[in-house]
Amino acid sequence: MENGKSKIQSKREGLSRRNLLELGALGLAAAMLPGQTLAQDKKLKVAAIFATPTEEPWVHQIHVALQRAEKELGIEYKWSEKVQTADFSRVMREYAQGGYELVLGDAFAAERESRRTAKQFPKVAFLFGSGAGPAEPNFAVFDNWIHEPAYLSGLIAGKMSKSGTIGAVAAMGIPEVNRLVNAFFAGAREVNPSIKRKVAFIGSFFDPPKAKEAAIAQIDAGVDVIYAERFGVIEAAVERKILAISNMSDQSNLGPDTVITGPVWDMYPTVEHAIKLVKAGVFTAQDYGDFSRMAKGGSFLAPYHKFDKTLPADVKELVEKKKAEILDGNFRVNVDENTPVSD
Repeated sequence: MENGKSKIQSKREGLSRRNLLELGALGLAAAMLPGQTLAQDKKLKVAAIFATPTEEPWVHQIHVALQRAEKELGIEYKWSEKVQTADFSRVMREYAQGGYELVLGDAFAAERESRRTAKQFPKVAFLFGSGAGPAEPNFAVFDNWIHEPAYLSGLIAGKMSKSGTIGAVAAMGIPEVNRLVNAFFAGAREVNPSIKRKVAFIGSFFDPPKAKEAAIAQIDAGVDVIYAERFGVIEAAVERKILAISNMSDQSNLGPDTVITGPVWDMYPTVEHAIKLVKAGVFTAQDYGDFSRMAKGGSFLAPYHKFDKTLPADVKELVEKKKAEILDGNFRVNVDENTPVSD
């Protein structure tokens, strides 16, 4: 996934948003994939292919959503992790030939290969994390559009910083990462226009030691609230006793006295929608990105936990006000996918 995302960066340069497709009743009927309607008593077989370990935050959220679907929707779920690019197509074929009707995963490291393989199995539904668009007839895409709660986290960081310098340690300067970091900083600048920003990219999606090292360097440079876009940052914040904002999941347990909150990506709305369409025999190639937004329940701000008692009332009120405006459609968080830089 790491290398694959870097390869497609140039393709996505300049994109500020994607076309989010909605299926109408007539469109669903017309786009039905032959032979996909399932018998009432048949368990839907769902598989996932991950380039990284399931503990990596991005992949973890997909995995957790599918495990929930296994319990609540009665699917049969199997997955493969740490799949190398050279093996991606082979694993896709094995699942497709093994009777799996829906296959999910991250195609960033194998964009062309995954689409080419999907075309060989037109009756199988494929839904992959991707930096490109969907491909007819059966290759749908998604990504973690969680910039809205990242912005809310920035409001808190801007209010809680005493040094006037906040930081972010992230994977790499690609659109899906940039938009989160930029939204975080935008929130902070909303409440404190003079806030200074420190940014570091570790060049990997899963390298906790390197992320921790980068975080320590920022803390030494004066950062007192840090956005842990990657694993490893919170550990540094705990050791240096500064405040942290987590990412992807509720990570308060990693530092109860350190982690205030953070954007959470809930993949279940995406997974649930895809499963329903496959079961109905009406799955189509579309962009599922909209299901990651707050209004769809695909993202939210993690609970404050211990900070619920210590976070200033005016800060919580501000966050709730902005949250309500986002959910009501009265406020839109800007999607800025340019690579952020330090002040």
